[in-house]
Amino acid sequence: MRRESAQATDDGVWILDPIDAPNVHDHVDALGDVVGVAVLSAYHARDAGHFARRYDVSVSIPEWMNRVEKRVDAPVQRYTNVPGDAVAGFTTRACRPFPGWQEAFLFHEPSATLFVPDSLGTSHQFLLGDQRLGVSVFRRLQPPTQLRGLDPDRILVGHGEPLTEDAASALANALDGTRRSFPRALLENGVDAVRSGLGAFRD
Repeated sequence: MRRESAQATDDGVWILDPIDAPNVHDHVDALGDVVGVAVLSAYHARDAGHFARRYDVSVSIPEWMNRVEKRVDAPVQRYTNVPGDAVAGFTTRACRPFPGWQEAFLFHEPSATLFVPDSLGTSHQFLLGDQRLGVSVFRRLQPPTQLRGLDPDRILVGHGEPLTEDAASALANALDGTRRSFPRALLENGVDAVRSGLGAFRD
């Protein structure tokens, strides 16, 4: 699993659902001054505290998201609408389709960048056929329709490589026919999805 984890804004650099890895701080430092860490999925808190302590910032969490705070050994800041100040240029959309699934979709308007931590991904277990972006097996019967109408230039995901070309068309394609494709997705990707889900629950 790979994750694109940083977004430069007019306010500074925000680190999103970070995972510690070799040389990752070199890449983050090259972007500029870090002003915050944001956890956007209830199951992506693993290394947030490490990054927050390193850069002496708080971990921002939506006020309605549970599970995260007790797994973060750093100062936590709860927010109602968006992480950080308005100058950062973020908007968020809450996603709580069923019990146990909590994530926030983050859209950075100045750069037209969308971050989706769990519902969408570019790794193999999300994709069917020639898709470049796909919906999680667990979300295909209840797809993230609140993302319709967005026109992103770039999509960052919690699982996989970022999309930097024709992102809006990839998003539209991913959201089209998700219920019809559920049986095929379950057959092709169900085992891997369950393994990943169990790993997240144990974390």
